[in-house]
Amino acid sequence: MKKIGILTSGGDAPGMNACIRAAVRTALLDNIEIVGIRRGYSGLIAGDIISLDRSSVHNIVHLGGTILETSRSPEFMTVEGRRKAIDILKREGIDGLILIGGNGTFRGGVELSKESDIPIIGIPGTIDNDLYGTDYTIGFDSAINCAIQAIDRIRDTAQSHERLFFVEVMGHHTGFIALNCSIAGGAEELLIPEDPMDTDELCRRLSASFARGKKSAIVVVAETDKPGWSFHLARDVQDKIAYESKVCVLGHIQRGGSPSARDRILGSLFGARAVRALQKGADGCVIGVIHGVIQYTPMPDTWKKKKPLHQDLMELRVLLSE
Repeated sequence: MKKIGILTSGGDAPGMNACIRAAVRTALLDNIEIVGIRRGYSGLIAGDIISLDRSSVHNIVHLGGTILETSRSPEFMTVEGRRKAIDILKREGIDGLILIGGNGTFRGGVELSKESDIPIIGIPGTIDNDLYGTDYTIGFDSAINCAIQAIDRIRDTAQSHERLFFVEVMGHHTGFIALNCSIAGGAEELLIPEDPMDTDELCRRLSASFARGKKSAIVVVAETDKPGWSFHLARDVQDKIAYESKVCVLGHIQRGGSPSARDRILGSLFGARAVRALQKGADGCVIGVIHGVIQYTPMPDTWKKKKPLHQDLMELRVLLSE
């Protein structure tokens, strides 16, 4: 292994820069040249490649986003697009490739692996935390901490005005962020795709809560594939229980900002291990941590297998909401 390429693809996540920094420092320590591919697969197709050294990653561990930038590339999902990418990799003499991203990134990696002989290692970087093969993904901890800070502030207003607030958090087809935020933020109710609740049941539960003496409430809502659907939900609930409702959609503020200590450490661990894994001949797998132990999962499993919500947390949420 003489030369490694690294890219970030799909949605950005706090901690990606820490991951890049660790990969670069580990590679250089082992006398391996490392280059950064800017703008993900789009940049790979365009040959947008930069050399990385220690000065390139100086003072980036605390930065959000990704210094390599990112994108989503429909062209890469075509045979012609991948052929261009493979030609670039061969032209640059890249012996191994590190991909930091989520489902879309790894789907692209699998296709690239089928059509080339270049070893590929994936690193899970997504705030959704929905990838099978790891307990935590880079960016998840930062995202929930951002959302919890917002919920704490919203609660002050909810109590002062005796209002019902719907707080919508990110989470594409999954409730990992919403579940953790509902527990840590003390939310009264939770709406996630893994545990659906219709409007009538939600109204019944909220009415019972108000009847017990509560004068305000917070409902945490996972956006799923319908960002902004909390506005329709709030109007429907307000019509049925005649309680003033407000909506706060946190949206992309959960993606940005300085990464938490946990995401800096996790990103650094994954970045260093990815380089060492390539040196040992690993290919077509994604690094993860399960019960505190580093694991390697076949790339297709990360989206083909369903990662369940933590059952103990589901039971705890129900217990604390009563």
